[in-house]
Amino acid sequence: MKISVRQITFTAILTAITAALCSFHIPLGFANLYLVDIAVCMAGILLNPFLASIAGGVGAFIGDLIFYPQAMLVTLTVRTAQVVVISVFSHYILKNKPFVSSLIGCVIGVFIMALGYSYFSVLFYSRIEQAISKLPLEALQAVIGVIVAMPLCYKTGLKDVFESYVKKDAVSEQNSETTEITKITETSDTSNENAR
Repeated sequence: MKISVRQITFTAILTAITAALCSFHIPLGFANLYLVDIAVCMAGILLNPFLASIAGGVGAFIGDLIFYPQAMLVTLTVRTAQVVVISVFSHYILKNKPFVSSLIGCVIGVFIMALGYSYFSVLFYSRIEQAISKLPLEALQAVIGVIVAMPLCYKTGLKDVFESYVKKDAVSEQNSETTEITKITETSDTSNENAR
């Protein structure tokens, strides 16, 4: 798998956005609703599974490392699983229906996120009641991420722009490789003529 400079750049930008959104939340009085799921869903929809795991999983890990270090390893595990599933569905399943495929991946990602955090809450803190009480809030947070990310990627044309941006980079890399091969061939021909 060849990764272009543009893909690396876009992955870095989404990683930073994901890390930053770990600190933004909507206070509900009894709990906070974090906005990081928007960036995680966008990373899964736009990037291949490897790059998505960096932007969504590592990005959320960095955000938690800065803002909530006690949860950073759980976040790395849960968010990476969530974003990889979204990316696999968005890029490899139902290719002729990308919106539907991404939506299915995001819905599965909602379950992974909500159940993953609840599972680790029970595992580490042995508080099953607290985990169950937070489950609807975790699911709501993930659903809001899907509701915002899907239109951002598909209805605004962001996914099409990103794909053309990446394809343009692939074409320019291919052209530069062809130019280099032509130069090498010309140099070789010139050397052979000089040798005669």
